[in-house]
Amino acid sequence: MAAETAAKRLKMDPIRIGTHNGHFHADEALAVYMLKMLPEYQSAALVRTRDPSLLETCHTVVDVGGEYDNGKKRYDHHQRTFNTTFPNHATKLSSAGLVYMHFGKAIIAQHTQQPLDSPDVELLYQKLYDDFVEAVDANDNGINQYDPAALDQAGIEKRFSAGGVTLASMVGDLNHEDPLNPGVSRATEAEPQAEEDYRFGLASNLMGTTFLRKLHGAATAWLPARAIVKNAFENRAQNHPSGQLMTIPRAGIPWKEHLYTIEDEAGLSDAQKVLYVVYPEKEEPGSKWRIQCVSHSLSSFQNRKSLPEPWRGLRDSELDNVLGADVEDGAMFIHASGFTGGHKTEAGVRAMAALALAA
Repeated sequence: MAAETAAKRLKMDPIRIGTHNGHFHADEALAVYMLKMLPEYQSAALVRTRDPSLLETCHTVVDVGGEYDNGKKRYDHHQRTFNTTFPNHATKLSSAGLVYMHFGKAIIAQHTQQPLDSPDVELLYQKLYDDFVEAVDANDNGINQYDPAALDQAGIEKRFSAGGVTLASMVGDLNHEDPLNPGVSRATEAEPQAEEDYRFGLASNLMGTTFLRKLHGAATAWLPARAIVKNAFENRAQNHPSGQLMTIPRAGIPWKEHLYTIEDEAGLSDAQKVLYVVYPEKEEPGSKWRIQCVSHSLSSFQNRKSLPEPWRGLRDSELDNVLGADVEDGAMFIHASGFTGGHKTEAGVRAMAALALAA
């Protein structure tokens, strides 16, 4: 009778998410938070244990149990045979990556209120893995961002210590006693794990709210910017017959990453790619305008074509004199490295760009 009563109670209890107790890490902290973003898990209870019989009562288990089976909602990655990666990536998944791979689109669709099969959901799904989740996977699996042997061979050394301040290290710190409240614990004789579970909750909120901020920023700024950049790209021949000058109509648009992707999608050769982008500094009418060189890649400081060397480091009337009659007065500066410059008017900055293209 007691066993039957316990079974009935388990069935009546809310969905349970299981993970291991003891020292916690960034990956399961994020995995649990992501699950709880979905309606079906919103009221889920969290069970932190390594007891197989207790884990068996859980609807979904992450980072423990020695099993990966999406059909059974089991998401561990510690098996010797485990080598699963996110599509088109080489980094082995952690529990965070596994949960994201299977639930990420649903999380994004809910947050953006778009259909699950929306192309925008797919773009954000790829973006969030690249910009956030993959780093969590790599950290938990001990994968360096750079090949240490290649760095040693190249003789590359750190210029300074970053202090190891990362999200993963901050989660690690939460495993230890609170320095602001030394000796204070929520553990009791009845609930000896209460303090540890409380700290895990702090870690999960840290990882999850960071993920949510990344998702919100990508959905409200990065994604809308893509449509603006794509339109500017498609109309670039109106700016210059070469098609190598692009105008962004608004200030503050993150255009670089989108431009590289759109160029690749269009199959442009290197000789056809955009060299300069012009845009207003501010939103208000009469704003000053900027010209910026496009670099070879998102992480590169090498420009496809820098602004002419004789212009570099010049300002105001001195720059006007060098630019000559083809550009109306009002030039403001050219950076000493030749990667950017400015003019008081849109017409002026376009004329500067045309001269630079012809140089």
